[in-house]
Amino acid sequence: MSAFNNWKLILLLCLTLGLAPYFPEPHVLGKLRWVLGGAKGMQLMDWFDLVLHGFPFILLIRFIILKFLRKNAN
Repeated sequence: MSAFNNWKLILLLCLTLGLAPYFPEPHVLGKLRWVLGGAKGMQLMDWFDLVLHGFPFILLIRFIILKFLRKNAN
């Protein structure tokens, strides 16, 4: 089984890398607010950080969509 299709690993990545650091708010949420606010002052490192912390959630969305499509194909 591929790591990209292992829901336990994807969920673990979302809860650890995706949300770390947890306080005062999850890091990915702060970055998303910054982007939604116009991304003024964001540098290359900030964009990389957003991709790094957001990738587990992209994998989770991909996994859910593929499961939904496979279920409807049957």
